[in-house]
Amino acid sequence: MKREDIAVYALDSLLKAGAQKASCRTSCSRKDEFNIETNKFTLMRTLFNDELSLKAINQGRKGVIIINKLDKDSVDKAVEECMSLAASAQADEAVDIAEKGENKNFNQSLGGASMDKLFMQTRDFLEQLKDQYPKIVLKSMTTNFNSAKTRYVNSNGVDFNTDTEYYQIGTMFSAKDGEKSSSFNGFGAMLCSLEKPFMELDMHRTLLSESERSVDPSMIEGKFTGKIIVTPACVDMIWHTLFGCFLSDWSMIEETSRWKDALDTKVADTKLTMRTTPLHPDIVAGERFTPDGFESQDQDIIRDGILKSFGLSLYGSRKTGKPRSLNSCYNIEIACGDTPLEEMIKGIDRGLLLNRFSGASPGPSGDMSGVAKNSFLIENGAISKALKETMVSFSIADILMNITAISRERCINGINILPWCCFDGVTISGAV
Repeated sequence: MKREDIAVYALDSLLKAGAQKASCRTSCSRKDEFNIETNKFTLMRTLFNDELSLKAINQGRKGVIIINKLDKDSVDKAVEECMSLAASAQADEAVDIAEKGENKNFNQSLGGASMDKLFMQTRDFLEQLKDQYPKIVLKSMTTNFNSAKTRYVNSNGVDFNTDTEYYQIGTMFSAKDGEKSSSFNGFGAMLCSLEKPFMELDMHRTLLSESERSVDPSMIEGKFTGKIIVTPACVDMIWHTLFGCFLSDWSMIEETSRWKDALDTKVADTKLTMRTTPLHPDIVAGERFTPDGFESQDQDIIRDGILKSFGLSLYGSRKTGKPRSLNSCYNIEIACGDTPLEEMIKGIDRGLLLNRFSGASPGPSGDMSGVAKNSFLIENGAISKALKETMVSFSIADILMNITAISRERCINGINILPWCCFDGVTISGAV
């Protein structure tokens, strides 16, 4: 079989085997990658990954299976197993597939890889790092070119195809000065071209220089309630956690979300507008259709502090009776504010600049507690010493109501578009 026909063959096989509804998705991807360890090239490799996912539904009973072999015998065996799983599953009337819409082919290709240029960009970065940031120890670095062809079909007649290509960079580093060293930090970005040097990508220099400043961190004195500036590097602490605690299938179905009945009500300061935007021109290789089989669209999550959407899949929507999300809520955009970052810092008497947060998963209420990593004390309107073992604790729901400023500047890394946000009411203390 041709690779582009495997999803159709698998779908037809499921229906012939007795499935009332079914969907299939194939993905054939390739990654050409350079690996660097301790500032030296160590490996160049090419990785291939083929995947086929099948879903069969019979009388509300669902079977799902994913395989990584696309030959006919493997597909036939997967169809049989998928039907067996559906037969033994518990019935759930919320299980379904996307209805028919406009079928489309999405072209996100770049015209192929320029591996010579990728190598030169990577080499140039290593040379700049050695010359300009002598205290940095590059633990690891990967630069790669990714390509994938994906097809999704279902028994309602949905048929989507994507042809996607992009570059990617990831670094992990620390700083060392004699016997002193900083904690590890990292940087990542997705790119649609190699025009901008890796060193000049948003926040890359900032994180490197801050690591060098962190080789001799200090303990914070006392315990106080103050403000923290959450940088774009700390995307997981607030924004991704927000979806898990308050907007996801699990939190909504289990009714643990504090926002389960909050649609079209105020959940944050009016300064906050938060969107998920896979179609934004600055998002690289953004989602074009959801795992459920709907064409992806941008959507407002919070607009001027008002909750406008949940992050529900088709199943979550049918289970709760709440509106379905228009995308998978991966690419986050926060609208910029009107305060320059420099002025934001000047407005803080005592607080933190927070780049990374290490803590346990929050409870359903969104209460969080953990250690501020790669972070700095702000005193009298200026960034002062690097910190170690500093605890921060807060409620996400509460601090969203206490946004004192959002920066005019934003960081764009091809995945998210985020400003610096200042929150009040955070408990800050030296770790025990």
